[in-house]
Parts: sequence; structure tokens; C-alpha cells
Amino acid sequence: MLFNYEKNGAAIYKESFATIRAEADLSAFTPEEEIIAVRMIHASGMVTLAQSIKFTSDFAVEARAAIEKGAPILCDTKMVSEGITRSRLSKSNQIICTLQDPRVKAMSKNAGNTRSAVASEVWRPYLEGGVVAIGNAPTALFHLLNLLKDPNYPRPAAIIGCPVGFVGARESKEALLSSAPVPCCITTGRLGGSAITVAAINALASHSE
Repeated sequence: MLFNYEKNGAAIYKESFATIRAEADLSAFTPEEEIIAVRMIHASGMVTLAQSIKFTSDFAVEARAAIEKGAPILCDTKMVSEGITRSRLSKSNQIICTLQDPRVKAMSKNAGNTRSAVASEVWRPYLEGGVVAIGNAPTALFHLLNLLKDPNYPRPAAIIGCPVGFVGARESKEALLSSAPVPCCITTGRLGGSAITVAAINALASHSE
């Protein structure tokens, strides 16, 4: 017996987002934030993720404006950079992941820090006005926050800080939200990951759902 299933991609998306809006408590979000939250929930498959998504009040507007102006998107891993839907980026924004940069291995050894952390230093030429997307590495988020303590360090327009994991993930996100050096978005606790981070970028990159 053959399985019967929905074969129309657009219909699947439409029904998925309708289900999320019917089942998730989105009352805490502004209309601009809701668009982002719905996509993040869709990527996780968990309507309860809504309770874990936190935005600074200026994030949704500032991050979207930066992307629409063509700001570079700085990613902590290839999983994040490869997940971004290029066709949604009207200005063909640069998508940058420096983890494989040939300088990073030596920098990591010299600093006694993870490659993910020191790779964020290589973002410097692109950081001013850029959008940071961290979905895996708490060390990258912590290191970036330390760099941003210098008032003369280039400032991104916004940070999506959703690293996933059991060591440092919760703490790094709490540090981002409490210090908020720029507009930011996080998922609280251990929850996060590449798919959720990519979903936030893709939501910001286009007004179409």
C-alpha cells in the first residue's frame, strides 16, 4: 500500500505556519518579532520554543534593516552559512564563515582558545554594521562579547546568539541578553542550533513567509 501525503511544497509551508500560529503562544512578540519566531519554531518542530525566544526591543527592526541594506552575515559554522537561503537576500549579502581560514589554527593554539572563538576575530573587517549569526559555539559568542567591551571595536548591527549545548550555551546567551552591546536575539537555556539560527536569518531576509 502506498502512503498518501501532501506533495505541494507551498501548501506544506502554509499549513505548517498556520499550525504554529494556532498552537504556539506568540502573545509576547510584536508583529515584526512574530515573523522571526514562527520560522524559528518551524525549524525546531517545537511550539514550546516560543517561551525560549527572547528579543531586545530593537532587534527585529534593526536586524532586518541591516540585511536589507546588504550587510554581511557573519556565521560561526558552515552549517549556519550554508543554510541561509541566498535567493531571499535581495542585496546578495556576503555570507562569511571564517572557521576554515588558514590563520585560525595558529591563532587558536597561541590564544589557548577554541577555533570557533578566535575565528570571530577574523570577522573584524566585516563586523561594522554586519549581522552576526551564532548557532553552535558558545565560545564564539563569549569571545565576541569580550571583544565588544572595547568601545572602539567595530560594532555589528545585530547579533543572533543561539548556540546549542550543555557547556556554556546558556551562560553565553544570558551574557549577551544582559549586556546587549547591540540589538540581539537568543534562545534561552540549552536550546538553539544551526537550523534555528538560520531560520531567524531567513525570516529577516524577506517579508514573504
